[in-house]
Amino acid sequence: MKSKINVAIVGLGFGAEFIPIYQDHPDSNMYAVCQRTESKLHEIADYFGVNKRYTSFEELISDPNVDAVHINSPIHLHAEQSIAALLAGKHVACTVPMATTVEECRNIIKAQQQSGKNYMMMETAVYTREFLYAKELRDSGRLGRIQFLRGSHQQEMAGWPGYWEGLPPMHYATHAVSPLLALAEKEADFVYCLGSGKIAEELTAKYGSPFAVESALFRLRDSDLAAEVTRSLFETSREYIESFDVYGDKMSFEWQQLEADEPVVFNGEQGTRVKVPDYARLLPPGIRKYTTKGVYDGESNQHLSFIQGSGHGGSHPHLVHEFVMSIIEKREAFPNALTSANWTSAGLCAHESSMRNGELVKLPDFRA
Repeated sequence: MKSKINVAIVGLGFGAEFIPIYQDHPDSNMYAVCQRTESKLHEIADYFGVNKRYTSFEELISDPNVDAVHINSPIHLHAEQSIAALLAGKHVACTVPMATTVEECRNIIKAQQQSGKNYMMMETAVYTREFLYAKELRDSGRLGRIQFLRGSHQQEMAGWPGYWEGLPPMHYATHAVSPLLALAEKEADFVYCLGSGKIAEELTAKYGSPFAVESALFRLRDSDLAAEVTRSLFETSREYIESFDVYGDKMSFEWQQLEADEPVVFNGEQGTRVKVPDYARLLPPGIRKYTTKGVYDGESNQHLSFIQGSGHGGSHPHLVHEFVMSIIEKREAFPNALTSANWTSAGLCAHESSMRNGELVKLPDFRA
């Protein structure tokens, strides 16, 4: 193993946010970037000083100098590109969701197991400062026994690229699902989900999904816990929210209603607003600054998801650090392929339930 991991980033919209983090991480080398549009490829690569450039994904993964690929392509390419990169002998990090079907999730797991390389779904929600704070409450015992969990991700996607238009809400549910399952340290077992309201006919026609909102209730596997998830993408009036609540017998954590407010911690019936600390101290010094600021000097170039999501809770450098160190330390990343498949399939199966008017849908057990 070389002293540094050679990383290639695919997709330079959201993907550009990660370039300087890899550049400043002590154990990675920002080796190459890949973008289909040549003008954008050179614009971004020139800005960050990346010399190796590809417009072809196939050529990129054929480069023997590439150790790891970080995929930020459109959703429908996630599975195809993850599988191809794994089978080409590359470690893979992929933005959410893992895939668009349960079968694609299975195929990624097979490719990961066959290749022996690491796979990590780059789920921002389990590396935010809010999640790390709630995890600290859990690990210290202050939360007590977890009794219930709730997640919500409401976002207006008008103006985003065309492939988002009419996407079933639960097909992009990992931001709301993952913190619940990660805090409970359990997988989703089965789900009941109802769709509510309707979106414009031209949006419905794209994926055959009519609902403005989908709301699901999950039973967690080998557990007495249930979790509730609500998701909307279009034509629902709400400030952007990507939240989780966790209720314990000693203490509970509730996300704030407005982004400008602070979350509430309950001790018994007494609630207090809390200033969630930053967790940059968990990171190498060179990338700590990225928990509280974007990668550009100004805001004009920042990706819309970063702006709407308030910087994704400082998660980006934590994601990079976990991916790089999992390779260096020769261990699985969190979340690995099996966990990523459960988190992704939770939403896929929830949408299936909503299209069946709330029928129970069992999630596959990818470990079986």
